[in-house]
Amino acid sequence: MTMPSLIGTDQILRIPLLPILVLQGLVVRRNAQLLPEPAGPRVGRDGRGPRLRLLIAGDSSAAGVGAGTQNQALAGQLVSQLAKHYTVEWRLEATTGHTTKDTIHRLHALQEQFDVVVTALGVNDVTRAVNRSRFEYQQKELLTLLTGPIRAKKVIVTGVPQMERFPALPQPLAWVLGQQAARLDQGLKNAIAGFPQARHLSLDFPDDPALAAPDGYHPSPKAYEIWAKKLAQLIHQA
Repeated sequence: MTMPSLIGTDQILRIPLLPILVLQGLVVRRNAQLLPEPAGPRVGRDGRGPRLRLLIAGDSSAAGVGAGTQNQALAGQLVSQLAKHYTVEWRLEATTGHTTKDTIHRLHALQEQFDVVVTALGVNDVTRAVNRSRFEYQQKELLTLLTGPIRAKKVIVTGVPQMERFPALPQPLAWVLGQQAARLDQGLKNAIAGFPQARHLSLDFPDDPALAAPDGYHPSPKAYEIWAKKLAQLIHQA
């Protein structure tokens, strides 16, 4: 994820708010705590049982920003859950600031195939003013890649977060970004409708300050744990 800069708009209601939104975006960027991606392996093998090849791809949340180590982040906690039932061969392909388009370019270079893919994208598409139709098209392109050359039997697409709930974002900026995030999430649901291998996972975290990282923008290890458990349940059911 990247902090919002100048806010693009496709909604008439944003126009009179634009000067305030631009100012708030600049203040948020100036005050942002730029948390690093956590240290730790991004590829590995763990557990016992049937073989499960797992790919996690996306932005800074997929990369685990907000956690101290990869063991505390999404990848580590998900592998820990799955390793109770499978021999998990896993890879993490995620970078702070990546959009759907960036992830498509990155994954085109992969020479491996995976059974299950988890994606976490959308926040940077919101802050880069990607509109819903383009986001939906790019998500379809990504799903075509994942279910085609990468040959994923199951893709779990994490929903676009409810950005209006990010503690770091003031009003009305939080509301505006939240509305755009909701639109892109609907586009995400539309995109996966044509892919029977894909499932949408909505993350509706409870209102608990402990679920936010110190920057007020990324998940905490506790939030990653909740997220990982929901993913593991979906994967295990399949």
